[in-house]
Amino acid sequence: GSHSQLEDTAPRIVEHPTDLLVSKGEPATLSCKAEGRPAPAVEWYKDGERVETDRDDPRSHRTLLPGGSLFFLRILHGRRGKPDEGVYVCVARNYLGEATSRNASLEVAGE
Repeated sequence: GSHSQLEDTAPRIVEHPTDLLVSKGEPATLSCKAEGRPAPAVEWYKDGERVETDRDDPRSHRTLLPGGSLFFLRILHGRRGKPDEGVYVCVARNYLGEATSRNASLEVAGE
Protein backbone atom coordinates (compact mmCIF):
# COMPACT_ATOMS: atom_id res chain seq x y z
CA GLY A 1 0.00 0.00 0.00
CA SER A 2 0.87 3.66 -0.07
CA HIS A 3 2.14 3.61 3.52
CA SER A 4 4.97 1.24 2.67
CA GLN A 5 7.70 3.77 3.41
CA LEU A 6 6.50 3.89 7.01
CA GLU A 7 6.78 0.16 7.61
CA ASP A 8 9.19 -0.90 10.30
CA THR A 9 12.42 -2.35 8.99
CA ALA A 10 15.13 -4.49 10.53
CA PRO A 11 18.48 -2.79 11.12
CA ARG A 12 21.17 -2.70 8.50
CA ILE A 13 24.68 -1.39 8.84
CA VAL A 14 25.32 1.40 6.35
CA GLU A 15 28.78 2.37 7.55
CA HIS A 16 31.21 -0.25 8.80
CA PRO A 17 34.20 0.31 11.07
CA THR A 18 37.65 -0.02 9.53
CA ASP A 19 40.93 -1.22 11.02
CA LEU A 20 42.74 1.41 13.05
CA LEU A 21 46.34 1.90 14.06
CA VAL A 22 46.48 4.46 16.86
CA SER A 23 49.24 5.90 18.97
CA LYS A 24 48.95 5.43 22.71
CA GLY A 25 47.14 8.32 24.35
CA GLU A 26 45.63 9.56 21.10
CA PRO A 27 41.89 9.77 20.44
CA ALA A 28 40.31 7.34 17.99
CA THR A 29 36.92 6.72 16.43
CA LEU A 30 35.52 3.43 15.20
CA SER A 31 32.77 4.29 12.75
CA CYS A 32 29.41 2.60 12.69
CA LYS A 33 26.14 3.79 11.28
CA ALA A 34 22.96 1.76 11.21
CA GLU A 35 19.55 2.36 9.73
CA GLY A 36 16.24 0.84 10.63
CA ARG A 37 12.81 1.69 11.90
CA PRO A 38 12.48 2.10 14.76
CA ALA A 39 16.02 3.51 14.94
CA PRO A 40 18.22 0.64 16.13
CA ALA A 41 20.21 0.67 19.33
CA VAL A 42 23.92 0.15 18.72
CA GLU A 43 26.22 -1.84 20.96
CA TRP A 44 29.90 -2.56 20.48
CA TYR A 45 31.69 -5.81 21.18
CA LYS A 46 35.43 -6.28 21.53
CA ASP A 47 36.77 -9.80 21.19
CA GLY A 48 33.21 -10.99 21.75
CA GLU A 49 32.58 -9.06 24.96
CA ARG A 50 30.34 -6.04 25.21
CA VAL A 51 32.23 -2.75 25.35
CA GLU A 52 31.29 -0.53 28.26
CA THR A 53 30.88 3.11 27.33
CA ASP A 54 30.13 6.27 29.25
CA ARG A 55 26.48 5.20 29.24
CA ASP A 56 27.42 2.32 31.52
CA ASP A 57 30.09 4.17 33.47
CA PRO A 58 30.42 7.98 33.40
CA ARG A 59 34.18 7.66 33.97
CA SER A 60 34.67 5.52 30.89
CA HIS A 61 37.10 6.83 28.28
CA ARG A 62 34.89 5.37 25.56
CA THR A 63 31.85 7.27 24.33
CA LEU A 64 29.03 6.00 22.16
CA LEU A 65 28.37 8.80 19.69
CA PRO A 66 24.76 9.60 18.70
CA GLY A 67 25.14 8.00 15.28
CA GLY A 68 26.53 4.77 16.72
CA SER A 69 30.27 5.28 16.33
CA LEU A 70 32.60 4.45 19.22
CA PHE A 71 34.87 7.31 20.28
CA PHE A 72 37.96 6.82 22.45
CA LEU A 73 39.04 9.95 24.32
CA ARG A 74 42.50 8.44 24.43
CA ILE A 75 43.81 4.99 23.68
CA LEU A 76 44.85 3.27 26.90
CA HIS A 77 47.91 1.09 26.71
CA GLY A 78 50.28 0.07 29.43
CA ARG A 79 52.82 -2.56 30.32
CA ARG A 80 50.21 -4.46 32.27
CA GLY A 81 47.38 -4.27 29.83
CA LYS A 82 46.11 -3.26 26.44
CA PRO A 83 42.47 -2.59 27.23
CA ASP A 84 41.64 -1.05 23.88
CA GLU A 85 43.50 -3.35 21.52
CA GLY A 86 41.40 -6.03 19.90
CA VAL A 87 38.80 -6.85 17.31
CA TYR A 88 35.61 -4.78 17.39
CA VAL A 89 32.21 -5.23 15.84
CA CYS A 90 29.14 -3.08 16.18
CA VAL A 91 25.70 -4.63 16.50
CA ALA A 92 22.51 -2.72 15.73
CA ARG A 93 19.25 -4.07 17.12
CA ASN A 94 15.58 -3.32 17.04
CA TYR A 95 12.59 -5.54 17.65
CA LEU A 96 12.72 -6.88 14.09
CA GLY A 97 16.24 -8.19 14.30
CA GLU A 98 19.87 -7.28 14.44
CA ALA A 99 22.72 -6.53 12.09
CA THR A 100 26.42 -7.02 12.78
CA SER A 101 29.16 -5.00 11.15
CA ARG A 102 32.38 -6.29 9.71
CA ASN A 103 35.25 -6.88 12.11
CA ALA A 104 37.63 -3.99 12.67
CA SER A 105 40.88 -4.43 14.53
CA LEU A 106 42.31 -1.67 16.66
CA GLU A 107 46.05 -1.80 17.16
CA VAL A 108 48.21 0.47 19.24
CA ALA A 109 51.30 1.74 17.46
CA GLY A 110 54.74 0.85 18.81
CA GLU A 111 55.70 1.73 22.35
